[in-house]
Amino acid sequence: MRSGAELLLCMAAAVCLLAFSARAEERGRVLLLVQSSPLAGFRFHDAARVWPELKTGDALELSREPDNPHDANAIRVAWRGRVLGYVPRSQNAALAGGLDRGAALRARISRLQWHPNPARRVEFEVFVE
Repeated sequence: MRSGAELLLCMAAAVCLLAFSARAEERGRVLLLVQSSPLAGFRFHDAARVWPELKTGDALELSREPDNPHDANAIRVAWRGRVLGYVPRSQNAALAGGLDRGAALRARISRLQWHPNPARRVEFEVFVE
């Protein structure tokens, strides 16, 4: 039997999912949030150069790099053709498997905030259609 707090949390999650699904259905599609992650590699790619142009809600492209010498599950994150960085290694295995199986994964910027630690400046969400 669930506690009152667990039931309240389940109900809140259900309400959020229904609200999100309703908004997505208005646009003719249903999206399911799969993951929210910080952007890895901000300092080493184009993210710093395009930082002033990025907007919350902007679409991102996810591309597998199975031959990446540093990580066989590597997933590149790009914005308008510019490589921003990668899905963090600690969070990329399930997404890599999905992309390898042809899952319709979509990503978008969910949060932008200047921070002295570049790994905390960009957050993105990944959805499945």
